[in-house]
Amino acid sequence: MNGDSYRTVIKQQHARHREFVVLTGLLTLAAALALGYFLGQRANFADIGSESEATPGSAVQDLKALQEEFEIQRVQHELDTAVLGMVRQEIAAQKEQIANLEEGLRFYKGLMAPEEIAQGLSLRKLELVATEASDRFVFRLVAQQEASKHTTLKGSLSVEVFGRLGEEEVAYPLSELSRDIEDNSITLRFRYFQSIEGELELPTGFSPQGFRVIARASSPRKVEFREQFPWEVQERFAYVGK
Repeated sequence: MNGDSYRTVIKQQHARHREFVVLTGLLTLAAALALGYFLGQRANFADIGSESEATPGSAVQDLKALQEEFEIQRVQHELDTAVLGMVRQEIAAQKEQIANLEEGLRFYKGLMAPEEIAQGLSLRKLELVATEASDRFVFRLVAQQEASKHTTLKGSLSVEVFGRLGEEEVAYPLSELSRDIEDNSITLRFRYFQSIEGELELPTGFSPQGFRVIARASSPRKVEFREQFPWEVQERFAYVGK
């Protein structure tokens, strides 16, 4: 056999060596699997943490937006309520003005349409309005003339307040209770109507019950009549032009 001849070399490996190699491979694979699982779980926990960190922030923003919307709605509601109140007040004022104008119209219609009522001197109901003081009141009495031809009426008017002072029935001339009336015989001189107004103060312990009025006309024709009005306090005067 020449030098170029091949030789077969037989190597013998120990059985424990193969087992060591296999075991090493398994351990390496297990370590790789464990490392991959650990990295995967860590990534999942990182995602969960980022989501948990973002959720409270979003909730705070949503709550803030709701609070701002609620505040806007509250302010809008207050504005609507205020505007509605102003509209209601304006409507009430207009209704009161219309009622006053209608009452004034009826008053002037009565003066200018005497065929519908008795002619001559007459009185409207005496009116009383309370003041801040419990013993002081504002009064008004209107004398008017219904006639087909309005000439100047001349005459006089006297008023007294009657009631009780303790157990006694008493009466006071209006001039004693009001500084606005100089004389209990009030001069009348008008073509259509005359308004007698002022403030009166009640004596201590006096309980008023009403008014007695005597009206006299000397021109254009003589007439005298007596009228009695109850003591009735109202919120305001009826609308009558002066």
